[in-house]
Amino acid sequence: MVFLEGGGKLMSEVKVLDNQLERALKVLKRKLAQDGVFKELKKRRFYEKPSVKKKKKRIEALKRRLKTARTYKRVG
Repeated sequence: MVFLEGGGKLMSEVKVLDNQLERALKVLKRKLAQDGVFKELKKRRFYEKPSVKKKKKRIEALKRRLKTARTYKRVG
C-alpha cells in the first residue's frame, strides 16, 4: 500500500508480466483481501446505525478476547 502526501491511500498495484492476466488477477484479489477492501465493501453495503456499530464492535472485541484466552489456555 502506498500513501500519498495528503494522507490518502493509493490502491494496490499489480504488474502483468508475459500476458499472464489470470495470474495478475489472482495476485490482485489476494492483495485486496489482505488490505481489507472486500471486508470494507461488505460493511458499507448498507447504512448501519451508530448504536448497531458499537454493538458489533463490542461483540467482535469479546470474540477476540475469548479466542486469545483459549490459545493461552492451550499453551499454558
